[in-house]
Amino acid sequence: MRADPNYISSLALSIDHSSSTAAALTTELSSGLRVSSLQDDPVAAAQSSLIGSAIAKDDTYVQTASSDASMLQVTDSTLGEVVTQLTSALSLAVQGNDGTLNASNLTTIEQQLSGIRDQVLSLANTSYLGSSLFAGSHGSVKPFVLDTSTTPATVNYVGDTNVQYLETPSGQKIQVNLPGSSVFGTSTSGVFGALNQLIADFSSGASSTTITTDTSSLKTALGQVSQQRSILDSSLSRVQSTSTYAQTDASQLTVQQSTLVAADTASVATQLSSQETQYQALLSVMTGLEKTDLFDYLK
Repeated sequence: MRADPNYISSLALSIDHSSSTAAALTTELSSGLRVSSLQDDPVAAAQSSLIGSAIAKDDTYVQTASSDASMLQVTDSTLGEVVTQLTSALSLAVQGNDGTLNASNLTTIEQQLSGIRDQVLSLANTSYLGSSLFAGSHGSVKPFVLDTSTTPATVNYVGDTNVQYLETPSGQKIQVNLPGSSVFGTSTSGVFGALNQLIADFSSGASSTTITTDTSSLKTALGQVSQQRSILDSSLSRVQSTSTYAQTDASQLTVQQSTLVAADTASVATQLSSQETQYQALLSVMTGLEKTDLFDYLK
């Protein structure tokens, strides 16, 4: 008796389907992924894509935040040295105005104050990775320029007043720079204005009242530097905390994404074993039919 051709065709399709299913299960088991393409599970694939974008956003932020945190730390260290220098200048101004020093002593104080001004000027022109810390958005220029052709001397600011921000993954904005004018003031006021005025005072033998007034101006300028530094320290703390949060969030999202697309290896292994058994059974049936069909043909 010959086998029904339609039955054989259906059996062949079943064998092909069983083979394809076994191959898919083998791939899933070896890769550990239940979803590797959109057709596997459109909803899960879409969710995985969204999670992947969020992870990438967190990772990018962590890298940027690390760079900005380093810059903020350098800026803070620089301002710490500025505070030290200005504190020394205040001590010298008070010492030089106590009425007990002779002309030679006052000249020495003038020279020391000039040295402090030059040191503060160098600090104000500090750069990090080729970009000036206190130039606003004009990172390629030295923001402060000394002009000794005037009396008192002046220090001109050639940067801008642009404040730059780092945006967190949640949309918060954190200030990451201090324009030089907000820290050191203008050419006639602030840190350099007060220092240059005191230098001129001791050079010209100004009155005690004048020196007292200019010393008070320097004290105010020091307060401004400290106030701006506190803004910077707050920014540094926020950058570090949000970076830590972003790292934690990325780790949690990675676990979530893995769970979403990961294969249940125990279940897949069981299905694969069942599918291989079914495949072998179908092959056996097909082989039996082919032998029967050949035997009938020979008859």
